[in-house]
Amino acid sequence: WFDGQVGAAREAGHQAATLLESLEPGRELALAYANLAQLCMNAENVAKTIAWGTAALELADRLDDTEIIAHALNSIGTVELLTGRAEGREKLERSMELAQAARLEYDVARAYAHLVWAVCRRRSHALADRYLEAGLAYSTDRDLELTRYYLLACRARSMLDRGRRTEAAADAELVLRDSTPAPLKHTLALSVLGLVRARRGDPDVWPPLDEASILAEPTGELQQIGPVAAARAEAAWLEGRDEAVVSQTDAALSLALEVQAPWITGELAYWRRQAGHLDELSDDAIADPYRLSVAGDAERAATMWTELGCPYEAAMALGAAEGQSPVRQAIEQLQQLGARPAAAIVARRLRDRGVRGVPRGPRRGTRENPAGLTARELEVLALMAAGLRNAQIAERLVVTEKTAGHHVSAVLRKLDARTRGEASAKAARLGLLE
Repeated sequence: WFDGQVGAAREAGHQAATLLESLEPGRELALAYANLAQLCMNAENVAKTIAWGTAALELADRLDDTEIIAHALNSIGTVELLTGRAEGREKLERSMELAQAARLEYDVARAYAHLVWAVCRRRSHALADRYLEAGLAYSTDRDLELTRYYLLACRARSMLDRGRRTEAAADAELVLRDSTPAPLKHTLALSVLGLVRARRGDPDVWPPLDEASILAEPTGELQQIGPVAAARAEAAWLEGRDEAVVSQTDAALSLALEVQAPWITGELAYWRRQAGHLDELSDDAIADPYRLSVAGDAERAATMWTELGCPYEAAMALGAAEGQSPVRQAIEQLQQLGARPAAAIVARRLRDRGVRGVPRGPRRGTRENPAGLTARELEVLALMAAGLRNAQIAERLVVTEKTAGHHVSAVLRKLDARTRGEASAKAARLGLLE
């Protein structure tokens, strides 16, 4: 499975269970059941995960085997949390507690990874941060590189969802430099990198997305196929290729509906709706923010996305509103995020309605740097990197200290930096100081 050979993994798992069932029940059979539960969990097959996991738990309880109990609780808890059941998180945290007490390092890291997977999908970013930072520290301290890079890939997606594309790209590129076998982390990182480029209007959008498809499709697993299909659909829509959006998402949407994954179903249905294709789906099949957008309730959808801390999705939802004012607000928000292609599409739609005076986006010089800094902000950045304070920057640029402070704040915001030193380091990595 770790090598991407999902079908072979399932076949071997069933062969093992069948062989062991012909013998006296023991630890090996409990392990075989736990393994099958894990494979079904990765496929997001809720019923089979619970069935195999329960079989593993019952036998492990008789054997008093903590390792297998922790492993099976993890698999069951993961599918429950993915489907929105609160008891799933309780099982995952119980699995982690058992593993920590028994010093089962891999099982602790696995619990962190699956907690992050489930809460990130549901856009619970504050909760994700808690598990991400703890999981990364735990994995790094114990040289658990596979888990560490998977968590970095999840963090890349979380950063992108929150409009922090510079950090998202940095995490994705760090993951892609790792050669440890396991397609999943690379698939996630490649889809993030492709989306960062697509949303900025950069070239070379499709190489990472094509590579992600090559890795994801043979697995047959939604956790890999879904994000890649959604990323490819969005990239195609941003290029004005509406017909490609539907073809890119048909198979993934069917799989998402089959395993009842409302967040991925919603994301795919949303991009299909943007391309003019309306799917007949029940309300409970789609997560609420996407359901509101697909139903045409743009402003409520935007409010919900804002509450979730997803500014790009909020702006995109608002861009479909009926009134001029919210659409203008959406264009401004997209431009502030550096999402030039999306801002241009929303603005063109507004102009097509006969509205005049629609903003056409930032100047060319602003678009050509990856952080979307204006020429003045680049000057301020260079002075910040040289160690100048606000008063010194104001004197050098012949502006008031208050104006210099506004420019510094804008630079920090666009670079997703908390300090001047962090801004300078990110600027250097992006080549903005050259």
